[in-house]
Formats: sequence, structure tokens, C-alpha cells
Amino acid sequence: MTESRPDLAARWAATVAQARDTRAHGTQQHPDPAPYAANLLRRWAEPQRRYHTTDHLTTVLDRVDELAAYADDLPAVQLAAWFHDAVYRPDRSENEERSAALAERALPELGIAPARTAEAARLVRLTVTHDPAPDDHNGAVLCDADLAVLAGSPDAYAAYAAAVRAEYDFVPDPDFRAGRAAVLRQLLALPRLFATPQGHDRWERPARHNLSTELALLESGTGTASG
Repeated sequence: MTESRPDLAARWAATVAQARDTRAHGTQQHPDPAPYAANLLRRWAEPQRRYHTTDHLTTVLDRVDELAAYADDLPAVQLAAWFHDAVYRPDRSENEERSAALAERALPELGIAPARTAEAARLVRLTVTHDPAPDDHNGAVLCDADLAVLAGSPDAYAAYAAAVRAEYDFVPDPDFRAGRAAVLRQLLALPRLFATPQGHDRWERPARHNLSTELALLESGTGTASG
């Protein structure tokens, strides 16, 4: 069940408190994180979104928590999860860059140290490719959490694919099919979809099955992206 907005705001406040470097800042007063949560949650609830919603945010945060043991800097990964689709317009290609830039502006104001801010922004940018380096443990956790939706049940995956199609309802069907098929091929070409041991063991096989099934439907023209 999706968390309510107050629950998500409380979760954000706890993440910010954990992420602040109290050793560096001592008793320095920092801004209340609540207005930042309100801003982020407004962004995640924008009307153009059908998949990249607060439901998706909640799911990614939950998956990050499940994979927390693999992260080198869990607070940075959690912050990146909050920001990774904070700027989202389906008709634009620079969403990840703009989301990372938003993190780079907001996090220092909240008392997050420069190194952790830079790491969170790097992780946001990594979601362009979902292809972390072998030693990028933080990247592995965020990317696995973001891609876990691919391993859903057939019905859940169909709902996900339909929501993605709805976000691109302004794109003619032939063009959407071609673009979506290219994305699926790119994902299937990765040596591993999931970089953490737990993610790979739990999600790799069902995700590849779902992706291959959707791609076959798109290529044959016998089905839509929603299955």
C-alpha cells in the first residue's frame, strides 16, 4: 500500500537527519526539511505522471531499504531515490540532469556535506543508463531498486507498461512502439539487469521474461506495450 504524503514527509525528514554530517556542522541550525518534502511531493504528484508517481517513489525507497546492506553510503542512495525523477516531463530528454541539478541546489541548503551531495547527484545521473560499474555499490542499489518493477507478476508488469504508455499518450503508436522497443533492447543487452546479489537472485529471471515478452509483442504488432 502506498504511503500517505505525511508518512512520506516523515520518511524524508528522517533521511535528511541521517544524511546530515553533524560532526562537520555541530549545532548549526539548518532549514526545516518539511518545505523541501512538500516541494518534492508536489513534483512527484504532477498531472503528466502516470508511472513516475509517488507510488513509484515509495516503491523505490522500499527496495533501497531491502538492499541497504549492499550500499556504501545508504543516506546518499536514499536521497538519490527521492530526487531521481523529481523533474519529469515525458516530452523532454534532460530529466535526469535537471533532477540531479535540483539535488545539487537543495541538499547543501539542508546541511548535507558536499561529498554526499555530489554522490547523490551522481547516482541520479546514473539512472540514465542503469549500468553501474562493478565496484559502484551505491549505484547498484539505486539502479536495482529503480528496475525492480520489471520483475513484477504478469499483471503488475502489464499495469506498469500501460502506465508508461499513458505518460507518452502524445506519441503516435508506431513511434512509441519503436522507441519502447529500443529501450527494451538496451535493457536486455545489459550483462546483468540487477547488480546486487539479492537483486540478481530475486529479479533477474522474471524481469528478463517480462521484457522479452513485451518486446516480442511490440515487434510482432500483435499487442500493445501494455501487454
